[in-house]
Amino acid sequence: MIVVAQATDGGQAVDLWRKHRPHVTLLDLRMPVLDGVRVINEIRKEDASARIVILTTYDSDNDIYRAIKAGAKGYLLKDARREELLGCIRKVNGGETCIPQGLMQKLVTGISSEPLTEREAEVLQLLAHGKSNKEIGTKLFISESTVKGHLRNIFTKLNVLSRTEAVTAATRRGLVQL
Repeated sequence: MIVVAQATDGGQAVDLWRKHRPHVTLLDLRMPVLDGVRVINEIRKEDASARIVILTTYDSDNDIYRAIKAGAKGYLLKDARREELLGCIRKVNGGETCIPQGLMQKLVTGISSEPLTEREAEVLQLLAHGKSNKEIGTKLFISESTVKGHLRNIFTKLNVLSRTEAVTAATRRGLVQL
C-alpha cells in the first residue's frame, strides 16, 4: 500500500482525489470546508464506483447511516487496530464492504427506530439549545401545545422520559449539533 496524498480539509480531499484517483480513499467525517459525507458525494458524482472508507472517532448511528447512504464502503473508528485497518482497506479494494459488527449493530438499531419528522427535528434542535416551549413555539410559529405534542412524539421515538434525556440521546445519536 502506498499513501498518495493527505488532505487538511474536505475541499482539498476532493481535489487530491481528482488528481490521484486512489484505489481506496480514507476520509474523516468531520473536516473543515466539506465534511466527509459531502466529500463522498462530490467524489461519487465523478466516479460512482469510488471505494471510500470512513476512518473517524464518530460512531453515532446517524453518522454511520449518513456515510453509508452517501456511498462509503467501509467505516472504522480511529482506535481500530492496524491489522483491522489494513484488512478493511484490502476488503474495500476488493469490492467488499467493511463495517465492524459493533458499528453495524448501532446502525441497525438506529434505523429500526421510527425517524423524527422534520418538524420534530427542528423542535429537538431548539430544545438542545436550551429553548423553552414558549421560545420554541415563537421561533417555529406554532403554539405551545403543539410544541408539547412534538415533544411527546420525540420522547416516544427516542425512548426517553425527559427533556434532558432527549437532548442526551439525540446528541449521542448525532441528531443534533450543539
